[in-house]
Amino acid sequence: MIIKEISKVPIPFGMFSNSGSCQRFLKLFCGVLAAVTSGFLYTIYLAQSHPQKLLFSTRQVLEQELMFQGEGAMYYSFFKDMLRAPSFERGVFELSYNNNTVSLRTINAVQQMTLYPELIISALYWMSDNHDAPDPVFFYIGIVLMLQGIYMSSLFVTSWILSGSCFAGILTAAWFVINSADTTRMYDSIPLRENWALPYFAFQIAALTGYLKNNLNPSTERLCYLLVSASTYTFMMMWEYSHYVLFVQAVALFFLDGLSLAQNDKVHEVHKIYLFSLFLGYLLQFENSSLLVSPLLSLVAGSMLAKCLQINVREGTFMAKVMKIIYIFLVCAISLTLHLFIKAVVPHKDNGHILKFLEVKFGLNMTKNFTMRWLLCQASLQTPSQDSILRLTQSSLLPFYIVVFTICLLSVAQVIVRRLCGMPLKDKLSIIHGRIGERPEIVYHVFHSILFGSFAMIFDGMKYLWTPYVCVLAAFGVCSAELWITLFKWIRLKAVDAIMLALLLSTIVPSLISTMLWREFSPKLPTEYPPLEDIYQPDTVELMNWIKTQAPVAAVFAGSPLLMGAIKMCTGYLVTSLPVYNDEDFMKRNENVYQIYAMRSAEDIYKILISYKANYVVIEDSICNEMGTARGCRVKDLLDIANGHVVDEDGDSYAYSKYGRFCHEIKFNYSPYVNYFTRVFWNRSYFVYKVNSVISFQY
Repeated sequence: MIIKEISKVPIPFGMFSNSGSCQRFLKLFCGVLAAVTSGFLYTIYLAQSHPQKLLFSTRQVLEQELMFQGEGAMYYSFFKDMLRAPSFERGVFELSYNNNTVSLRTINAVQQMTLYPELIISALYWMSDNHDAPDPVFFYIGIVLMLQGIYMSSLFVTSWILSGSCFAGILTAAWFVINSADTTRMYDSIPLRENWALPYFAFQIAALTGYLKNNLNPSTERLCYLLVSASTYTFMMMWEYSHYVLFVQAVALFFLDGLSLAQNDKVHEVHKIYLFSLFLGYLLQFENSSLLVSPLLSLVAGSMLAKCLQINVREGTFMAKVMKIIYIFLVCAISLTLHLFIKAVVPHKDNGHILKFLEVKFGLNMTKNFTMRWLLCQASLQTPSQDSILRLTQSSLLPFYIVVFTICLLSVAQVIVRRLCGMPLKDKLSIIHGRIGERPEIVYHVFHSILFGSFAMIFDGMKYLWTPYVCVLAAFGVCSAELWITLFKWIRLKAVDAIMLALLLSTIVPSLISTMLWREFSPKLPTEYPPLEDIYQPDTVELMNWIKTQAPVAAVFAGSPLLMGAIKMCTGYLVTSLPVYNDEDFMKRNENVYQIYAMRSAEDIYKILISYKANYVVIEDSICNEMGTARGCRVKDLLDIANGHVVDEDGDSYAYSKYGRFCHEIKFNYSPYVNYFTRVFWNRSYFVYKVNSVISFQY
């Protein structure tokens, strides 16, 4: 009797059922409420636990802004420019034709730095009442924190749709927070593009997961389709690398379609969304040619063209299998041909440095180029450390993920074999079937995990696209009775009622995991972030105050790109370079200005700075005397290699140059350095030198 009743309950999540009963409506309402609550609580948690909280409440505006470190400082500086403009329209125009940021260059900052988040948030600030609106820094942070709440709610909903249990959403949220070092970059710098874009990507995946489910009623399917459309386009506008992420997602969907594991035309409807988003993004991003030469466009267009050429034959026959192989081959061939043709025809910004980087990364080429080697040394582009694996294991996430992923992968493999043998998929699955690999949304998440997980094993920064969905998949698995039944059918469990045991385990196991996580990690969460003294830098505050009060209004500053981003944010002065690595000119500027830390003559450095109209140069003691970074990845080591100042003898490296290191020699104030430069400010961390307009020869 129990089996008969349970078999009537379809696996799809209640929201996507055709039943309109009060019980299902109540389940839907409670689930949505739980998802919204999880996002709200996560936003509050971030606001209360973020290491910058105290600084925002006790420091002056300058000190608050300096908490935006690295690239974040550059992005926030443009938000300030928008607020200083007399009108929103004028602000957009000035950023689109910007000549007051980088010396001797007019840039389209909106397109170059992907400033659409700043345009949106500045528009919201302009529409608010200036008397009631909070300080810009609080307003900016508040919007980003709200997005993180949407991020959490989206992950909650995704695991809820997959498992049909709100418990999976709660467990997903717990694992996400506990493994925050590997799931989010919120604690690196708030304005990073990833913190703006990934919430929309999570929202898109939640909507896509619902859309891929079988047996949706038309209104629900239409709603999911609209949500996928809106979130895909928004994600594409938030991050310059979003179309590469969507390309990986499109590859996962291509496998789903090529192996006939999803309902007809659903994948191709998603392809239409990609095309629409690319076209609209191209128009609204100042005719951004990088979207036209994107591999996403080639794959989607190739898939749609191959679909038009495909001949319909009866499924299960030998000819059907041959046609499926031909279809997959056609998609690959047409996509590659289109990509090469578009790149040859469409004028676009050359991304050759990306290919060179990949060649060096995989050992296919060797280079002494400073920028390539500097990128290789960045933590986000290196192979993940064992610390990440250890953290994921200690939180129990990785072990459960491996078990769940293995079961799902084997079940999907079984389904693929059945499809190759001509066996059709079941339209309606119940819990007693134990065929979790026949659910297209599960298959998608398996392919998603394989693809993004492969990249995460190569580039540490890719883990932020993989680990959150590791939380989702692991939580779904332990909370899904269907997965347990799939396992029991494989081991042919007959001693007990498999269905009742599966229902019990799908409740007991998550409860035990949650209890363990609470006891083990709840006391550690408030203390796992860096102390405030590691963030607050009084020397930097002193430097910015000196620049604002002592430097001429038209002065141009030179120094490391990260520091120049902070100077631009805090003072508004022109700089020679910015932390931008998607443009050849910016990369060349960065390398040239970094020569102040190389073994170069005073005359060489003077010529470089004058070529960029620099009036002041800022030398950072932390770079000049860098000790902590592994040898070979320090800025001065990279410069010595690029300049040919390193000699290898018997496996040992020796630095050689007839000039001393500029950042050291200039501090001694002797000729010829005093002929070209005059020290005007210094403290423990920074030395500021005025670039003499008239060279005075002193001996």
